[in-house]
Amino acid sequence: MSERDGKLLRITLTKSPIGYNRRQKETVKSLGLRRMRQTVLIGDAPQIRGMIAKVSHLVEVEEVEHNEIA
Repeated sequence: MSERDGKLLRITLTKSPIGYNRRQKETVKSLGLRRMRQTVLIGDAPQIRGMIAKVSHLVEVEEVEHNEIA
């Protein structure tokens, strides 16, 4: 996975995908999100940004630097 300028994305599932179509549920799952309020760190890549755009109404995204991770 190619990372852009060493940035990571902190993605948090803020809304349940229940009631949304199967593709959106699968996109949330492929981002590594399984439960509400679960947070994952993923390298910033165009493919990940596209996935986030498809489920932007369900997730919250923050950019973090590698040195901010504690």
